[in-house]
Amino acid sequence: MQKFETASSLKNFLTVSHVEEIAVQSLDLTEIETLMLNIAFSKCLFLGCTMSDDLLHHLLPENFIFPALDVPFNTYPNRLYDKNSLYNGFNRHEPETYFKTLDKIGYDYYKKSHEDLSIKDTLAQRLHDHSITDSLQEYISGFDERKLTAIIGGHKIKRTDNMYFQVASLSKLLTENGYLMLSGGGPGAMEATHVGAWMARRTDDELRQAIDILSAAPLYSDDKWLSSAFEVMERFPDPQFDSLGIPTWYYGHELPTPFATKIAKYFENSVREEGLLAIAKGGVIFTPGSAGTFQEVFQDLAQNHYESYGYASPMIFLNKNFWTNERPIFPIIEQMSERGDLMNLNLGLYDNNEDVVAHLKRFSE
Repeated sequence: MQKFETASSLKNFLTVSHVEEIAVQSLDLTEIETLMLNIAFSKCLFLGCTMSDDLLHHLLPENFIFPALDVPFNTYPNRLYDKNSLYNGFNRHEPETYFKTLDKIGYDYYKKSHEDLSIKDTLAQRLHDHSITDSLQEYISGFDERKLTAIIGGHKIKRTDNMYFQVASLSKLLTENGYLMLSGGGPGAMEATHVGAWMARRTDDELRQAIDILSAAPLYSDDKWLSSAFEVMERFPDPQFDSLGIPTWYYGHELPTPFATKIAKYFENSVREEGLLAIAKGGVIFTPGSAGTFQEVFQDLAQNHYESYGYASPMIFLNKNFWTNERPIFPIIEQMSERGDLMNLNLGLYDNNEDVVAHLKRFSE
């Protein structure tokens, strides 16, 4: 079904007397109403569109009209978020302006809605997430799926930690080699992923300068965490490459990193977690983390074992000591793979970024 996300593209399409099976999403149709009233529509979807009663009656009953629901967000977003749409109106010199952004309003609504889940709220959230998934799939369709690579790791990794710099450097290198970098879109190792992608094609010295600025607020709970990120983006504007963050309002106290140029933010965390691993067909790099990271390791194991999405992708564990001694998960997985308890696994365990890149290149090329 052909989808229209701008009134101008729809207007250019409307050159026939009868239109069938198109989807029109979150558009103000008042400016092209006269044109539409002279065309017959059937089996079309109109999602959250602004229209007059005259146009509504013209479209009924041959089409499907989904109204916008009375919630503080767009029920049918027709594109992915970015820093400007999620952090609309934020001024880094006035951190309190965050409280009026869509991100904060969405989080406050989400918390309140879960005190007394109504059918309206759950429906609005599912419709929103469906639209985000639709835009996400449309976006990634333009990339080689074997170069969709995720980095997963702890949200508590500090901007001052060596691992933060290593992840940022690795992501920068992979981005420069044609990979679209993905993460859960939050702080810590996730943010480092997008900082690296943002700084791709800049020098390593410039990357260090950026992280020095960020280091004024090492943890996501620090007051200047968001402000320092915007300072870096002002200092180093106009990234040459995209990266994709997939955060959730379920963890809304962890702000989404604005360094992700495309942001697929969900209300339902389970959809977000499964979706991130599902689209990372170019492999997943696991950095040190805790319970959430371990959960995603075993989710990815299941997907690869059953080849749920067509084939198994690399599972790369970064930091040998962590994954073999501090949290000895890798030896267990490796042993089960060798015994045949787990099938189809493509495993790697490394300390150096160059080894990670070489492994991924063997798979993708």
